[in-house]
Amino acid sequence: MRILETAARLGLRADDLLAYGDQMAKVRTGAGQRARTSDGPPRLVLVSAITPTPAGEGKTTVSIGLAQGLARLGQSVCVALREPSLGPCFGSKGGGTGGGQSQLVPSDRINLHFTGDMHAVASAHNLLAALLDNHIYHGNELGIDPRQVAWRRVLDMNDRALRHVVTGLGGPGQGVPRESGFDITAASEVMAMLCLAEDAEDMRRRLDRTLLGFTHDGQPVTAQALKASGPMLALLSDALLPNLVSTTEGVPALVHGGPFANIAHGCNSVIATRLAMHLADWTITEAGFGFDLGAEKFFDIKCRSAGLDTAAVVLVATIRALRLHGGRRLAELSQPDPGAVERGLSNLDKHIENIRHFRETPIVALNLYPGDTDDEIDLVRGRCLQMGAPLAVADVFQQGGAGAERLARLVLDRAEQATTPFRPLYALTDSVPDKIRAVATKMYGAKDVYFTKVAERQLKQIERLGYADLPVCMAKTPSSLSDDSRLLGAPRDFEITVDGIQINAGAGFLVVLTGDILRMPGLPRRPLAESINLVDGRIVGLG
Repeated sequence: MRILETAARLGLRADDLLAYGDQMAKVRTGAGQRARTSDGPPRLVLVSAITPTPAGEGKTTVSIGLAQGLARLGQSVCVALREPSLGPCFGSKGGGTGGGQSQLVPSDRINLHFTGDMHAVASAHNLLAALLDNHIYHGNELGIDPRQVAWRRVLDMNDRALRHVVTGLGGPGQGVPRESGFDITAASEVMAMLCLAEDAEDMRRRLDRTLLGFTHDGQPVTAQALKASGPMLALLSDALLPNLVSTTEGVPALVHGGPFANIAHGCNSVIATRLAMHLADWTITEAGFGFDLGAEKFFDIKCRSAGLDTAAVVLVATIRALRLHGGRRLAELSQPDPGAVERGLSNLDKHIENIRHFRETPIVALNLYPGDTDDEIDLVRGRCLQMGAPLAVADVFQQGGAGAERLARLVLDRAEQATTPFRPLYALTDSVPDKIRAVATKMYGAKDVYFTKVAERQLKQIERLGYADLPVCMAKTPSSLSDDSRLLGAPRDFEITVDGIQINAGAGFLVVLTGDILRMPGLPRRPLAESINLVDGRIVGLG
């Protein structure tokens, strides 16, 4: 579908768009400032998942399928999703545009360079790093302690060799040597700011207060002190505009921002979410990885910050993931095993419980895969009945919107019921350790939290600097409810280890590093990059 036809479904005109060819466009700021044309209340639906397998459980595919299912029922709907990162595309997970009959188009362009937002975020982030090092080199008027610089560089690629580096080598003319490293762009604080900012001026304020490090006498240094916010905002001017594309069935999709949920807050931008809610009656969005990661942050960080709430919450489950949590090895996940599925249902139980911690009622979407048996599906159906969670079997990969009509009707029914506002897991006035314990005990099922000596020193610094009222953004493995990727199912009586706490003053949260989490992933032994190619002008092998 041409982008002007997609835009028309949302009431957008040609002058509302900054076109990138005939299938993609950015939406100009003025489009969200016109009066809303619909009489009905805008409704936001969150799609999350149980603890995933390494390949993921198809949240994006289900989100797109659900939107197409609602459109088939005559509803005005828009999808609001994150932008893919090159790291997973060339690594092990693959692209982030859905699949089969429920995907975004043009998928190859969206998965690769898209409209350049990732490049803009990385450029703005690295400009700040360059300005900081340049300031130190040219006399260091601010007295910045090179040993206490917290601002690393970023790259949108899985590259373990860049996790720890020394910069400034090569002699006096090459800068001041110091230890540093690279994170993946999806973990950039600039990305988090982009996704939480209300508008360009809010983005400027967030950039101004970004904490870069400390002086020799322990005073904080911000980006404002380096006069960095103006040029950074200039680099981000187009990146602040949401991207409009469509699904395989022509449903409009705003795709904007791309933070990971295991090392960042895992939600698309507030700007795009609000624009979707302004232009359509139904907005379908997702939060990365399992409910314990992206969805917890969706509520405790994004919704709390932006004043959003949901009309329904969809929890995606797969038979494959339940087999894994029931004890099957990764190589055996395509083999039917009702016993493993039954054992793995404890993970589904915990995520249903987690949704209810926010006073939300879950709808379970069983994302159908080839090889799923009736016996295994009946086990899931029976457990959902016991848990009081309605279930829809969704065959959206093969059937698109037609395979999600049952799910769409459940969402419509849920939204018509009386709902109470969501309840955060913790109050912002709680102490930082208490906030972390609230997430660890309620979401993960941990018995307690252990803080290393480094983390304890950082807690004291957070208190001294006045950042203790910020929400927490947990950085944790997505493969387990615990901080140990080997503990599957629904582990109990374990302890979460907090190794460090980073102050993301611009984003407005504290990043809590647990277990062996890394903010720069590495490539697997056989990366997906090996199967990607350009053949006769077409990109092939990009899953």
